[in-house]
Amino acid sequence: MAEGRLIGFTGNYADNSTEAGFQFTFFCDIWQEGYKTRFIESKIYKKGKLLRGLGDLRGAVTQLTGRYGVSYGVQRTTDILSEHFQGMSTEWHKEHKKAFETAQNEARQHFKRCPKCTKWVCKNDLNEQDGLCVECAPRESIEVAAAHAEKRAKDIKEKAEKAKVFSGKIEKKQTICPRCGKPSGEGKFCIRRVHVSALNAAPNLSK
Repeated sequence: MAEGRLIGFTGNYADNSTEAGFQFTFFCDIWQEGYKTRFIESKIYKKGKLLRGLGDLRGAVTQLTGRYGVSYGVQRTTDILSEHFQGMSTEWHKEHKKAFETAQNEARQHFKRCPKCTKWVCKNDLNEQDGLCVECAPRESIEVAAAHAEKRAKDIKEKAEKAKVFSGKIEKKQTICPRCGKPSGEGKFCIRRVHVSALNAAPNLSK
């Protein structure tokens, strides 16, 4: 079980450990805000007892998280780390497990579990007055402000619809062919080619 996947108080975390030591990032289940724990140096690494290194591991974590987003990055990073960690010594895994427990105790103080939806959320997404996350119990002040803004926009729209913004006359002018007396459209020439010359020779008449 030393090489098994670690299970935290929340499954939404990333293992940022390297050959030099251990560090973890725990994420809020609502807006994915992360808290990175302090770095714990590996004693095995200092003693040179690590079976193989993880030099490119930190770069893989950053690349995956940045390219695909937090959720995908956390999932793929966990899989990659599990593969890399399989080659570590038993002593290293013991350190890793202990460091993870320490990291959980540190991060847990920055998160609260909503008793209704059971999500682990950071303090920014916790309605402390009701003891629930902001999804289950939105903050009253924010809802009031949002309602006021919505009503204000509605009032502005209704007032704008009643306002008179044009007071001119609407006219549509049409050219009459001087030869046949029929409308020639809104263009410059008569729609009948035989009347083009006569139209050019006579002034335009408005109806």
